[in-house]
Amino acid sequence: MIASLREQIAQRDRALAERDAVIASLLGRVEALEARLGKNSSNSSKPPSSDNRFTKPPPRSLRKKSGRSPGKQPGEPGARLEPCPDPDVRRIHDPIRCEDCGADLADAEVVGAQSRQVFDLPPIHLEVVEHVTRTRRCGCGHLSTAAFPTAATAPTCYGPGLAAVGTYLLARQHLPVARAAELLADCFGAEVSTGWLAGLLPGAQTRLAGFTRLTREQLRTAPVVHFDETGARVAGNLWWVHVACTESLTAYHRASGRGKDSMDLGEVLPRFDGIGIHDGLNSYLGYPQMGHGLCNAHHLRELVALTEANQRNGTDEITWPQAMIDLLVDINNAVNHAKTAGKNELSPRRLASYRRRYRALIAQGWKTHPPPPPTGKQGRPKLGTAGSLLRRLDIYQDDVLRFATDFDVPFDNNQAERDIRMIRLQQKISGTWRSNAGADAFLAVRSYISTARKQGRNALTILTDMFDGNTWLPAPT
Repeated sequence: MIASLREQIAQRDRALAERDAVIASLLGRVEALEARLGKNSSNSSKPPSSDNRFTKPPPRSLRKKSGRSPGKQPGEPGARLEPCPDPDVRRIHDPIRCEDCGADLADAEVVGAQSRQVFDLPPIHLEVVEHVTRTRRCGCGHLSTAAFPTAATAPTCYGPGLAAVGTYLLARQHLPVARAAELLADCFGAEVSTGWLAGLLPGAQTRLAGFTRLTREQLRTAPVVHFDETGARVAGNLWWVHVACTESLTAYHRASGRGKDSMDLGEVLPRFDGIGIHDGLNSYLGYPQMGHGLCNAHHLRELVALTEANQRNGTDEITWPQAMIDLLVDINNAVNHAKTAGKNELSPRRLASYRRRYRALIAQGWKTHPPPPPTGKQGRPKLGTAGSLLRRLDIYQDDVLRFATDFDVPFDNNQAERDIRMIRLQQKISGTWRSNAGADAFLAVRSYISTARKQGRNALTILTDMFDGNTWLPAPT
């Protein structure tokens, strides 16, 4: 009888244990699904275009109030359209008849004048220039013929200026080929074919070989370089576009994945020994010769997501994610104030204080989210969203806080995210690329335009120079 009762109790305990395991598993799935549904552009790396417009959260800024009123501050110079001291055209408008008696005013005395200036576009049309090369006979009897200019490549052809505008519309403004052709016809009367337009980018890529090589060389020797990548559709398949960039340089390349072999194709990372700013992708850790700085904008978004998850679970008190947000923002503000004051480092005492707070929050985080026990299966048990973030913040603390110890290192990877966002914009406006060659041509021209814009160059000017045989090259860094 006692043995039977013990067996029943054992069976009940096993059933309860199995039930508890199922409940724990279901709770984990519910938490994961709630976290997935709660993700948006403000608490994850999802783009703003993916936000549901009906449930889009209100903007949330991590900046603290400055105490200033909105708009132009007292004493700051305003901005307006200033009059031109030497206008191109001056037109005089005289009254014809007296508004009172109706008399003719053609010979009346001028006693006053007022002026207003209108800034507008003149009528635009194509200018056709005919180049005639003459042949002259020398006294010795030899015939010499002048050479045609570089732009005159055929009996009739479009010049470098129009080619520059077409390339600008495709690679800078991301217009589809057909719409770019429509714009050229409407604005300039240039009835170009879509085939001619589509051939501009591959032709430009050939002219940019020297620029591409020099840009990558300068990136390899830069002290700090930003890296990022994004997916893109090419010929119906998923590829990845990688970017290496600084405040003055941009280099894109296409690869089949996000691994080290794909990154090597950019010809920057294999020989780069400066500080690389990135989002913590494991492939970047395969380059031991360079230092690392992790993007804290990513960390802030992930911490915001954890804070919102705590609020959904009814936890209103300040938890470690919110405290870590406050700490990272405080450190960044301290660094910015020190830079403004002309300093190049924080005091050792302040750094030590920040590190103590950082370690205390990491310990609090592990206490709240302890790592799961070993399961006996091969590999490390899954840590979950909070555990994965904690592990990164814990193991790579020096890389997370590198912006505080090296003022040349930025707080985030926003430079790369801004440059890579243009690729996403291209895909949204113009759709996917039809071929690998077309994608590579676009990326080469986009690198050229982005670099030139960063260095204060006019995009149309450098494109015109390129088609005229004088490709612009970036200044030495």
